[in-house]
Amino acid sequence: MKVALTLFLCVAFVSGVHAKPVKADSRVETLLAKMTLEEKIGQMTQVDYSAIQNNADDLIKYSIGSILWGGSSEISDIHATGWAAVYDSLQRLSEKTRLKVPMIFGIDAVHGNNNVSGAVVFPHNIGLGATRNAKLVGDVARVTALEIKGTGIQWTFAPCVAVARNERWGRTYESFGEDPTLVAKLGEAYVKSVQGVKLSYKTSVLASVKHFMADGGTTNGIDQGNTECDEATLRKIHMPGYVAAIKAGALNIMVSYNSWNGVKMHGNKYLMTDVLKNELGFRGFLVSDWAAIDQLDKDYKTTIEKSINAGLDMVMIPNGPGAKNNYAEFITFLAELVKEQKVPMSRIDDAVRRILLVKFEMDLFKNMYTDKKLTAEVGSKAHRLVAREAVRQSLVLLKNDAKTLPLSKKAPSIHVAGRGADNIGMQCGGWTIAWQGAMGNVTEGGTTILQAIRNTVSKNTKVTYSADGSGAASGDIAIVVVGEEPYAEMKGDREDLSLSKDDAAVVDALKAKGIPVVVVLLSGRPMILGSTLEASTAFIAAWLPGTEGQGVADVLFGDAKITGKLPHSWPRTMQQIPVNIGDKTYDPLFPYGFGLTYTK
Repeated sequence: MKVALTLFLCVAFVSGVHAKPVKADSRVETLLAKMTLEEKIGQMTQVDYSAIQNNADDLIKYSIGSILWGGSSEISDIHATGWAAVYDSLQRLSEKTRLKVPMIFGIDAVHGNNNVSGAVVFPHNIGLGATRNAKLVGDVARVTALEIKGTGIQWTFAPCVAVARNERWGRTYESFGEDPTLVAKLGEAYVKSVQGVKLSYKTSVLASVKHFMADGGTTNGIDQGNTECDEATLRKIHMPGYVAAIKAGALNIMVSYNSWNGVKMHGNKYLMTDVLKNELGFRGFLVSDWAAIDQLDKDYKTTIEKSINAGLDMVMIPNGPGAKNNYAEFITFLAELVKEQKVPMSRIDDAVRRILLVKFEMDLFKNMYTDKKLTAEVGSKAHRLVAREAVRQSLVLLKNDAKTLPLSKKAPSIHVAGRGADNIGMQCGGWTIAWQGAMGNVTEGGTTILQAIRNTVSKNTKVTYSADGSGAASGDIAIVVVGEEPYAEMKGDREDLSLSKDDAAVVDALKAKGIPVVVVLLSGRPMILGSTLEASTAFIAAWLPGTEGQGVADVLFGDAKITGKLPHSWPRTMQQIPVNIGDKTYDPLFPYGFGLTYTK
């Protein structure tokens, strides 16, 4: 009986009606009627810059609809002016195609325009979740949109509305938190602000709500793994973010690598078409994740057939000519599938209609090129002030014995320690310039926590620094910045979230001197603190605050109140994970929503 039920569900996922026809204006229908099959498929094709940079004429030959910069795909000059120049040069090629349909360019600008050297890097979503402040998240999204449009690009692969339910998952920091209500609230605010009042405005950017669906609920927190739950749980925990985003005007959703009960999302017609497009009335287009359709079948042509028939509208293809499964193969195979009547022409028309609808609503046909006034604003002081406020509100106070915090700016001597204290790359985490991020000076601009402390204290306060805590005197106050080194998806999955032995040793060494030890933790998720929490006098969860370390110093020295609340339940041990609000047995080290203040 179990086998029969499984077969029934699998059939249900690949059968049924196609999406209800999406309403589009006459401009869309007129252009669609002029297109050949090959031109339509070109619009459904998204190529990575690294695949096309030496084959730019293929953009014209195949009438390519979209270009992305994904992972570590970069240009030679990663300043805003360099990005804008490359964008404009590529967009000009669209005017050489027969129908002159502009390309839409997408990028992983997931905490600011984090691909640009000198751009403002905001706290990752886990920190924004700790703020509980939808207006502030909207401000972050608005500045991010301005810094994206300053490079010409019009589409960000954000916000992530995953509901992270297991901290082992390497993408936990991309989620606003473990509670679907919080995720929906902040995701909605992000979509509204990044897209602006109208998508046609020059400062508006298309949001990509991701990753549809349940990527944060996989068994054991395995990235791209299998989420095992019934449909009622799926809808209760993992769907609210999409419902809210669609109501907010979202016109693009990215499909997830993960499976639901063994069925890959990129082949799940029930969820993509029956639920998302028909039930929820989503009128935009669905884009795949990076080469994700390849996971559906060993035969590439079969993967195309399965994914397009399931409801996918645009396919992200990272590989170029000569590589396995490149964009030329995709275009050839999909055309063959249509001619073989294995993919209905109505499905192609539905996909292209949705893509063109978005391009017209964005007014791409009239506003194709970079506004250089916006380019000049990338990394501006005004933008950094928004990020600084986001940092202030994201910090969570877990411990404050003897009211150690806030510290006095007139303290005689402060010793700063820990490998994160003078490390902009560690502050920012993954998805910063490079896909996995990196330690050290990864970008221009911004302020490390050590620099921020020195900026804040009085001129008579002596500030010393050592990564290992050496050199501290008995009369000092110690501020120790420890935590995780940068990582991103896949490579961030962990079986052990304990603080490193080296980090713990720094805290222990300073505690042994009998001085107050304030620990600032940089991490993409709650960590197993062990005896380090006990060894500290005060403890702050700072998440991944980004480039504006001054916001951390503002809170340490009382220039700003500490107001953040935990967006995740904080586990005692690895054996307790997963632990989430609402569990039948709920006994975390710190509960969801916990956060001390200086007055309470």
